[in-house]
Amino acid sequence: MPVLHPVHIAELLQPYLPQTKEVPVDLYERLSLYLVLLLRWNAHTNLTAIRTPEVIVTRHFGESLFAATLLPAATHTVLDLGSGAGFPGIPIQLLRPDLAVTLAESQGKKAAFLQEVVRTLALPTRVLAARAETLLPEERFSTVVLRAVDRPVTALKLARQLSQASILLMTTGAEATALQLSCIAGMRIPQTRDGVVLQL
Repeated sequence: MPVLHPVHIAELLQPYLPQTKEVPVDLYERLSLYLVLLLRWNAHTNLTAIRTPEVIVTRHFGESLFAATLLPAATHTVLDLGSGAGFPGIPIQLLRPDLAVTLAESQGKKAAFLQEVVRTLALPTRVLAARAETLLPEERFSTVVLRAVDRPVTALKLARQLSQASILLMTTGAEATALQLSCIAGMRIPQTRDGVVLQL
């Protein structure tokens, strides 16, 4: 039995998806299953400090789906650098099944969780259970996405090496100012005080 009904998940996610945005018919059912897996694993593996299902849906699923709507039109391949529990990469894949998404996560337990989600949801997503540096020098991605990464300066330097065209950084306005980032475009994340998605 799902922790949150797919209809309730759809209601919670409404602010993050434009009214005109078509979504896969099974999006909310699959997000419900993802939530069940996340809560089950989070009971014994530290995947997220957020424990409340509704907040997981808005903070993690919603913000990730919002970022997915901002991917440049020419995006075909996506790298989620430092994926953690799969944000934003897995929601991006669920909203955009046409994309080839790679989740890079070097921590073994988190990578194992990602592999379980990919298997259970029957996603085409690739999980790289290693540091993203192992992708160099032969592989590049249309867009590299980053959210809540450690050592953002180092992560951005690597993202620039791995990106063919663009980088989407999910951060706060304060951190963006501290990093002295110049961006092509930026959008405030709905329902947040200072959250932004920057296209670099």
